[in-house]
Order: sequence, then C-alpha cells, then structure tokens
Amino acid sequence: MATPDAEHRTGARVSARIGGISESATLAVDTKAKALKAAGRPVIGFGAGEPDFPTPQPVVDAAIAACSDPKNHRYSPAAGLPELREAIAAKTLRDSGLIVQPGQVLVTNGGKQAVYQAFQTLLDPGDEVLLPAPYWTTYPEAITLPGGVPVVVPADESTGYLVSVDQLEAARTPRTKVLLFNSPSNPTGAVYPPEQVEAIGRWAVEHGIWVITDEIYEHLVYGDARHVSMLTAVPELADTCVVLNGVAKTYAMTGWRVGWMIGPADVVKAATNLQSHLSSNVANVSQRAALEAVSGSLDAVHEMRAAFDRRRRKMVELLSAIPGVSCPEPQGAFYAYPSVKELLGKEIRGARPSTSAELAALALEHAEVAVVPGEAFGTPGYFRLSYALGDDDLVTGVTRLAALLSEAR
Repeated sequence: MATPDAEHRTGARVSARIGGISESATLAVDTKAKALKAAGRPVIGFGAGEPDFPTPQPVVDAAIAACSDPKNHRYSPAAGLPELREAIAAKTLRDSGLIVQPGQVLVTNGGKQAVYQAFQTLLDPGDEVLLPAPYWTTYPEAITLPGGVPVVVPADESTGYLVSVDQLEAARTPRTKVLLFNSPSNPTGAVYPPEQVEAIGRWAVEHGIWVITDEIYEHLVYGDARHVSMLTAVPELADTCVVLNGVAKTYAMTGWRVGWMIGPADVVKAATNLQSHLSSNVANVSQRAALEAVSGSLDAVHEMRAAFDRRRRKMVELLSAIPGVSCPEPQGAFYAYPSVKELLGKEIRGARPSTSAELAALALEHAEVAVVPGEAFGTPGYFRLSYALGDDDLVTGVTRLAALLSEAR
C-alpha cells in the first residue's frame, strides 16, 4: 500500500502554475508553417511578427567586433551595460521626449522578459489588470503567473480597435492596480490618437492606477498617425508608469533578444534583483549590437517602414475585396486584423467552420496559408496577418486565401 508521501510524489509532475501556461499561439502557427514548408509544401506564413529584413550592417559589424573583445566574454551587470543604459536613456529623449536616468533602465532578454518582469514586480495575487482586447497573446500569461487577474476590455472594428475611458472606468474595481496599454498595437495595428492617450493617462492618474505601456512598435506608424508615449502626454504618471520597449521590431533584431523596461527607480531596482536570479545579464554581444542600433541613424528604419507601408496598403486592398471580410486599415506595427465573422458557419470545401480557429485550420489545409486566429488575441472571429514578409509572397498568400474564402456559401 502506498504511503502518503509516495502518493504525493506520484501526483502532478508539473506545477499547476506552469502547467496552466498555454503555448504562444503566434509561435505555434509559425512553427507549423515552417515545418510544412520544410516538408515541401508551398506554405506562406502570415503568423510571426518578424521583419523579413536583415539586421542593419553597422549593427552586425558592432557585434562582430564585440565577439573579439575579451571584456564581452565575462559577466556584466545584471541591469545591463552602463553605456547601453545611458544610450537607451538618450534614445528615449530623442524619440519620445522623455527625460529618464540610466538608473531607471533595465536591459532584458527581449521585450517578452520586460513584460514578464514588469508584472512580476508590480502584482500581488488578486490584483486586477485592465487588458484591452484584442491583446498580444503573451499578456494574459504574464499577468496570471504572479497571481494577477486579467480584466478584458473589448474593442472591435467599429471603434478602430480602440478602448475608451468610459469602458475602462466601467471595468475598474477596488482591486484594479494596472492598465496594460499597447500603441501601436499588436495584433490590430491600431494607434491611439494623442488626445485619447492623454485622456486615458489622466484617468489613470486620477484613480491611482499604474500603467504598463508597451511601445515596441513606436517607429512603425503610417499616414497621419503619430505615436505619443503616455508618459510624455501625462508627465504626472512618472511615479506609476513602466515603459517597455526593445530593438526587435524597429531594427529587425528579433533574434538578438534585447529589450528594456523604464520605470521608477524602486521598481527597476526590484526587477533587476529578480533578473539577477532569473537570467543575470543579457548576452554582451547582443548588448553591444543594441548599443549601435539605438545610438545610430534611423535611416534603415525609415526604409523598412516605407516597405511596410506599401505592403500594408496592398494587404488591406486585397483583404477588403473578399466577400464577408472586413478589414480596417491599420495605422501602425505590421499587422492587419480583418473580421471573418460573416464567414463562420458557411460551407467551404465540405466543412462549416464555426470558429476563426477552425477557419484558420481550413486555410492552412486548403490554401496553404498560415494565419493566427482571433482566439489567440481574446477576440474570436478575426484573423491576424503580418505583412512583414516579401511583397510577392504577400500577394500570392492573400490571393490564395481570397480564392478559398470566396467559396463560402
């Protein structure tokens, strides 16, 4: 007969906390698309939010030089190289008009670690986080890990995927501690106008609510849209705001894994203590590359943005021509987020998909096109398509998708 200790040891092998984490939906779609392509199928993937451009050569050259310097072969401060923290502070002033001290900057292993550590540092079990939806798929997981409670505030295409102060106020409770704010947005490409950014920031100040603002797409805005940091619009938030950013999207450096968080000194110090046990310093060669990126010219960034803008307009044109598909024009990032709700329940190739996830599976099987369904972003009935891929693949992929979806009856 098993002893109580033995029974305990034969219980769950993975903790409930970690076992409850779902796989990143965007990475899962990208992995499946790449596997099918490797198997010889001509799959076109719209899943991953990854620029198709190479990292700018001056950044690569800085990394090559760093590899040969022995000082980069050793541990460095957990918070980041002092010169990189200084450069990030200078870049923040240049791009956002924010005056921050290097001691307010923590360099992280990509933007995801910055998101994770921000919530780990600010939340206690039961604290609520207002989470506008559609949201990036990682946000809910990062909120729930420290015991936080995501409170979803939904928006749809009728408002350009923007939430209002009235919606936020309706969702606020005595347990509300943080508002997660993301503009330009992943997955929708929505950009909040400056006056709405200010209104939301002043509402947060009035009610003593922290703001975590993810600004990793700050340079990718189009047309008349303008990115404004909430902390610039509302300086009174300085003591209750954490700004998240990184080099991945702006400089085509997704694989280099360098992000950062900027916040009040006590919060950054606490997050640095966490990082000192979690991962120590970010790889020094990557930090040297990031130093070159944030200190250098934005010319390569402007070239990439011009290409994204061209692709954005073409994708919206092609998607909007599909019967039953509604696609607001994204103003930032490099995603389109069309509604496919009118197609659900209709027959396509002998199937009647009732969810956007089922419709996405059908698209992969019959059109050999990989998209991420809206379920991953908290709003079923939509697709996210990245236009950070070559022009020819974009046209071919959306044309294939259009041919399939046009069969809906």
